[in-house]
Amino acid sequence: QVQVAESGGGLVQPGGSLRLSCAASGSIFVFAVMGWYRQAPGKQRELVASIQLSLSRNTNYADSVKGRFTIARDNAKNTVYLQMNSLRPEDTAVYYCNVDNGRLGSYWGQGTQVTVSS
Repeated sequence: QVQVAESGGGLVQPGGSLRLSCAASGSIFVFAVMGWYRQAPGKQRELVASIQLSLSRNTNYADSVKGRFTIARDNAKNTVYLQMNSLRPEDTAVYYCNVDNGRLGSYWGQGTQVTVSS
């Protein structure tokens, strides 16, 4: 079993910044992938960014956030961070953390609201 907990959402003005944190606990596979997804009202959940927990540290970003968002990890804490800069109103959504634990399953956090509005 894996537990996932997000934090760091809130209200920010356009052009502002927020940092989201995702802490995972339990049996984390060494080659697991942790990622952030988001879901806006009336839209499908979409991948924002992901990072491998292996030595490769490979990352993947949605085109809409490249150059503005950065995903980073602290393996010692099984924690992943999403630094979001130059936020836009279209970034407003509920952000979910996911742990893709390979054959051991996929786990989701409860979500954290990010609202970008003046």
